[in-house]
Amino acid sequence: MTLDPQVEQYRAERERRRATPLYELTLDQARAEDLRSIQDAAGDPEPVASVLDTDARGVPVRIYRPTAETGPSPVLVYFFGGGWTLGTIDTADAICRRMTNAAGCVTVAVGYRLAPEHRFPTAVHDCHAATEWVAQQDWAGPIAVGGDSAGGNLAAAVTLLARDNGPDLAHQLLVYPNTDHGADTPSLRENTDRYLFNRHSVAWYWDNYLATPADGADPLASPLRATDHSGLPPATIITAGYDPLRDEGEAYARALSEAGVPTELTRFPGMAHGFFTMFGVLPAAAQAVALAAARLRGAFADHPSRAGRSG
Repeated sequence: MTLDPQVEQYRAERERRRATPLYELTLDQARAEDLRSIQDAAGDPEPVASVLDTDARGVPVRIYRPTAETGPSPVLVYFFGGGWTLGTIDTADAICRRMTNAAGCVTVAVGYRLAPEHRFPTAVHDCHAATEWVAQQDWAGPIAVGGDSAGGNLAAAVTLLARDNGPDLAHQLLVYPNTDHGADTPSLRENTDRYLFNRHSVAWYWDNYLATPADGADPLASPLRATDHSGLPPATIITAGYDPLRDEGEAYARALSEAGVPTELTRFPGMAHGFFTMFGVLPAAAQAVALAAARLRGAFADHPSRAGRSG
C-alpha cells in the first residue's frame, strides 16, 4: 500500500515543520494542539438548524438538530476521539455538524471526563449515562452510538453495557477504534512514523487511561476481549490502511460478524489515523462520512420506531 498523495503531503509538511508528536508535549500543550489541528483540517463548520449545550446526568452534552422539528427524531450519540486524554465537545463540533446534516438526525456530542485526571472506567460510565439520558427524552427516536478512535472504543463499550442494562440501540458506528489493550498486531508494529499517529501514540494514550495495565483486560476497556459479542447492535466499522489500530478494528469487525451481528467493514487504504474528521482537506474523509451517514439512515429506517414512548 502507498499513502494517499494528500496524506503524504500532510505528512511532509509536518516533517518540514519538525512537528512535535503530541506524546512529547505537556498535557496542556497536547490538548491545545489537538483541538487546533482538528479544527484546521475540518474547514468551516457546516450550519445546522440549532445547537444547544446542556447537561445529561452531570455530563455536558451538545445537541445538534438538522431541522426546526422538535418531535421524535433519530439520534446519533457521538463520542470524540483523543485517546481518552485529549478532546472536548468542541473537538467534535465539525464532525457532529456534518453527521447531523448527512444522516438527517439529531446528534448529541458527549463531554465525558478525560484521563489521566479521570482514569478508566470513568469515561465509559459518563458515555453510558449520557446515552441513557438521551433515551429518556421525548424527542429521541431510534438511537445509535458512534465515535472515532478512543470515541469508537467508548461507543463499543457502551453497546456492551447497553445490551445488558439498556437502552436499546439501533446501530454502532466505530471509526478506527481501539479494541484491545496490549494488542501485538502487524499494523501496530509497522506504524512507527514520527509524523503520523504511531504505536508510541497508542502506548501513551493507554498509559494515561488505565490506572493499572490489568484494567486493560476488562471488556469495557478492550471490547475485543468480551467473551460474548452476540446481541449487539449492527455495526459500521471504518479503518485506515496506515493506522496502528487498523488490525484490531478489523478483528473487532470479524468478532461481531462471527457472533451474528450484521457488520459492514470498510478500509480506506491510503489513509492514516485521524482522516475521518479531516474533510476540509481530504476528499476521502467526505466519502467516509457519507458512507457512515448512509449506514445510519438505513439503520434508523429499519429500527422499530420509538415515537409515542413516554419520556
